[in-house]
Amino acid sequence: MKIRNSNKKRAKTTGFRYRMKTKGGRKVLRRHRKIGRQLTPKG
Repeated sequence: MKIRNSNKKRAKTTGFRYRMKTKGGRKVLRRHRKIGRQLTPKG
């Protein structure tokens, strides 16, 4: 299945890889894990 452009953009800004790149993003993931949340939204 081909990813639509808007979804591709979304993945680039809210995806797991993007979050791991930045210090703040890693903090976000750590916070999500702490409260037992799904790390990235299914889109």
